[in-house]
Order: sequence, then C-alpha cells, then structure tokens
Amino acid sequence: MHWIALQPLCEAPHPSQTTATQEEAALLVALGWRALQFTPRVALLDEAVLLEVSGSERLFGGRAALLRQLLVPPLDIVAWAQGATSLLALACLRTGVTQLSAPTPDALSLHTLSAAREHLATLSRLGCNRWGELRALPRGGVVRRFGAGLLDALDCAYGLKPEAHAWLVAPEVFEVKLELHALVEHSGALMFVAQRLLAQLQAWLQARQSGVLALQWTWFFDARRSHALGDAAPSDGLRIRTAEPTRDMTHLARLTAEQLARCTLATPVHSLCLQSIEVTPLPTASASLLIEERLHGDSLHQLVERLGARLGPQQVVRLQPQAEHRPEHMQSLVPAASALQRTVGKKRTGKFSTPEDVPGAALYPSWLLEQPLQLALQGSRPLYQGALQLLVGPQRLEVMGWAQLDAPAAALRDYFIALSPHAGLLWVYRERLPRGQASDLWFLHGIYA
Repeated sequence: MHWIALQPLCEAPHPSQTTATQEEAALLVALGWRALQFTPRVALLDEAVLLEVSGSERLFGGRAALLRQLLVPPLDIVAWAQGATSLLALACLRTGVTQLSAPTPDALSLHTLSAAREHLATLSRLGCNRWGELRALPRGGVVRRFGAGLLDALDCAYGLKPEAHAWLVAPEVFEVKLELHALVEHSGALMFVAQRLLAQLQAWLQARQSGVLALQWTWFFDARRSHALGDAAPSDGLRIRTAEPTRDMTHLARLTAEQLARCTLATPVHSLCLQSIEVTPLPTASASLLIEERLHGDSLHQLVERLGARLGPQQVVRLQPQAEHRPEHMQSLVPAASALQRTVGKKRTGKFSTPEDVPGAALYPSWLLEQPLQLALQGSRPLYQGALQLLVGPQRLEVMGWAQLDAPAAALRDYFIALSPHAGLLWVYRERLPRGQASDLWFLHGIYA
C-alpha cells in the first residue's frame, strides 16, 4: 500500500475572508473532494487529507505522474508527503519531509503520532521521545499505563495491523456557508469569498462527475444592524441559472459578479452561503491521442447569459418560430436565455414539441422582414443585388385578412427560394393580382442566414 498526505496552506486573512479555522476546514473538505478524482480511498485525518493510491496509480501513468496531476493547485497550494501507511505519511507531513529516508520510522518524534500527543509529557519524563523508544518499552506496562490505543496506533503506523478509515464521500447536495472575517457593506466585496466557494463547488462537481444548472447565493445580515433598521428579513440572495450544465467557474464567477453589481445590501453581511439547486451528470470526455482543439472565447449560451445578467434578460432577445400559417406571424421575439434553456432541456430529455422541431420548418428563412420589400423588375424577372434565380417553388399561400395596413381582404401569394448573386439565399413571393391588372408584383420577405 502507498499513502499520500495533503495539507492546505492558508493565506493571510483578507478583510472579507473567513476566519483561519473555518477556512482550513473548508479547504480540507474541498481538497478531499478533488482527491476523489484519483482514488476512492480518501480519508480526512486531523489536519490532512489521506489518499491510498496503490490500486489506481497505474491508471495515471505511475506514481510520479499521479503526483504531478494531484499537486496542480486549482484550490490552493498544498504541502504533501508519502509513506507506506497513512500514519507514516502523516508523520512525514508534520516533520516537513516528503518521504522518510531511513529504512524504519524509529527516529520519528512522538509528537508526529496523534495517539501519543496527550501522553507526551509523561513519556518524556520516562525518556521516551521517539517511535523506536516507545516500541522498545514492555507492551504490558504501556497498555496498563496509557491504554491499548497508543500501541494500536503505533502498530498501524508500522504496518503491523490493518488500518480502518471512514472514507470520504461527496454529498448529494453542495451547501457551504462561510463566515466573513469582517462585516461587508457593499455587494461587490462579497466576490472575494464567492471565489473561494466556487473553487470548492468545482471540486465537488468534479468528484461527482456533474455539471451545475442552477445555484443559490445567500448572504446573512448582521442581526444587530437589521434590528436597528426594523428589517425582519435575516438574509437575502440571488439565484444563478445556466442554459447548459457547466463546471466552468470563470463563467459562473462572471454571472455572479454581474448580478451582485446590481444588488444593494440593506445592512452589513456577516456570512455567505452557496448551494447547488439543480445538478446533472456531466462526464469528462476521454483524452484524445491527437492534439486537442481548444475553443477560444465564450460559447453562445455563456455570452447570452452574461449579457442578460448585465443588461437584463428582457433586453437580450432571439427570434422564435411560431406555429402560424401566416408568414407575418411565423416569428416572435422572446428572451434569448429562456429560449436557450428550453432548447438545451429538449436535447437532454429527447422531447421536441415546439414549432422549430416540426418537419419542414427548416425550409423557412431564419430572418423575416418586418415589412416585405417590393423588388424592381427586369422584364418579368425580379432583382435584388442582381437578377434572382428561382430555385424552389412556388409554394402558394392564400389567406384571409393579412396583418398589413394596406392588405386586401384576401391575398394570394406564390413563395420561392431564390438565389441572389451577392445577397445569397432569399425568400421572395409573387403577389397574384386580380385578372385584368397590368402585372404581378414581387416582394422580398425573408433572408436565409
């Protein structure tokens, strides 16, 4: 067996940072969640995270390659050590060495063994300060004086007895609350701790092979200030929702910052909480043998969500097809974020029920003019940035009561897909006039993207 011990290194306190003890505990749990990517045998013991990697190190290219991947700091810098047993790895971590150079741990100080710490004063008076010196004492006398637990721990450290650990399991729901080091009066100052919580959320999502669709931020007001202002609400918050499941913390941080910039804190805040509301499985893609292509910039749904958070969701719209036989009513403007969420939801569930999923809807143009544009003619041939070539049609539509100011009571139109030399594919129609009038009129009604 081979064990690796990890310990988070906390930075100096920030004015809006959590207290040191709470921060260390939160980082320890987040580090444990991240370690679950490399082995299911992860345990939290005292101030360290312990991993048993002998069964999984070959999957990562060996012990050295696993260590290189493990020590990349997405959360924080860590101190680490390794050993044949968990207690030996923990003792090396406390000593400040990465691995024991001696063949046996007899020279290790007893203060590195957790079970001996409460007995250090008595053992020191007996002249026993090293693991080897404690091991040399008569076992019966040690058990009568200090209990069986001390020798059991020593035997486990030497690998003479099997170790028992409570293995770490990522919870079903992510919910972490951090107390701020100082009261915060401006919403923008919450981003410092929000980044810490997002880093922990990323580790939790990676451990569960999931992506988040919705999360809830909650901040708690100082009770004394709230009571003085007569405010009965002890907390407030905001909800962030994405169109696609994601583990991209940069995108979530942008959305959070944009939303927080629009919030006003009624009273100073003392704590911040992050909770996952909707999570869905998001397996990691297998690594390719070829050079991976990297996409630069934001995806469409990330751009739409960021603009919606900054300008308001009703200010960012998209064209939505409608189940309507009249071309003037085939499209409507809807909030882009909600339309993207419906589209992504249909892809996940396999349910397609909106007009854009009806067979034949792709034949209609992606952009309809608000008012059809009458086209010039060259003889009987319509012109738009050159002479048009009719490709598909006619599709005859006859409708009573067209939604136009100058429309007759009934209209008869023949629609065509036409090709312009410079404008590309167009949707045009020929309006059939009553018999006896001079000639038919041609109009441009839509443009294909």
